[in-house]
Amino acid sequence: MLKDYLEAARLLRERKQSFVLATVVRTGGHTSAKSGAKAIVTEDGSLVGWVGGSCAEPTVVREARKALRDGQPRLIRLSPPEELGKGPKEGVVEVAQTCVSGGTLEIYIEPHLPRPHLVAVGHLPVTEVLANLGKDMGYEVTVMSPEGDATRFARADRVVEDLDFSKLDIRRDTAIVVASHANYDEEALEAALATDAAYVSLVASRKRAADVIQYLRQSRVPEEQLSRLKNPAGIELGGSRPEEIALSVMAEIVMLRRKGQLTPGPAKEAEGEVSAAGAEATDPVCGMTVEVASARHVFQHGGELYYFCCSGCQRSFEREPKAYLVKK
Repeated sequence: MLKDYLEAARLLRERKQSFVLATVVRTGGHTSAKSGAKAIVTEDGSLVGWVGGSCAEPTVVREARKALRDGQPRLIRLSPPEELGKGPKEGVVEVAQTCVSGGTLEIYIEPHLPRPHLVAVGHLPVTEVLANLGKDMGYEVTVMSPEGDATRFARADRVVEDLDFSKLDIRRDTAIVVASHANYDEEALEAALATDAAYVSLVASRKRAADVIQYLRQSRVPEEQLSRLKNPAGIELGGSRPEEIALSVMAEIVMLRRKGQLTPGPAKEAEGEVSAAGAEATDPVCGMTVEVASARHVFQHGGELYYFCCSGCQRSFEREPKAYLVKK
């Protein structure tokens, strides 16, 4: 049982770990979980708490992992196949529950993601305004300012007086903006482009940016990394003042976040490895949808892998696979 979900959530937030809080908000008929039951699901698919048995749990984990990828909450309704479509449909993910209990569960899936991370590099007015805008918008703000006065960035969560990115927690959703105005553009970008940050931009004219890119190319920065550099930084607003430039950059970062291009998920897979995140299979016994990446019940038959919602379905399949394969 999840006795103190608030404390568990607090610890996860302190560690800057993404998680989902799943809450049973309504039940109907015979169900093992009752309204108010809660569970926490982490990025690796681990579930702590109780929101239902062998049919409900894998569905909650699957939808929780989707919510962590897109950052959107959802309400899921698990009900017998004959009850599908009888309740409100708008904003509801319906899933057929084939367990013998025959009850209905409605579970609210609420993702909790770390604050998005903004790294502003520089010591001039654009950096100062950018840091303040980021704080006003709820970002975790780091300023890297080798030549700056740290007191100018009092609102930042952290001020680093060098360009050592290894000191920072760079995630996929980190946005790095280099605005050093030719003071240390090249050094900062070479380090920034080597990180996993999905957004790296340079505040500079097109001519200056071309010179910087040429320098980085000559320094053997891989083309794959150079192709990620965004210049000009920001959305074209026609502004020239530091406040206007900073606003255009933040507007672009917000736009990319809303499009799902700045998410806290992993930036890249291990070499030669294909991600199974999001891939789904159908349990051949009960017909439930199973997420491949988090499936705990897997059986190989005839050279093919089959995924199951619970151990009971797997055992039934192992005893007589032909009885279920004819349904395919």
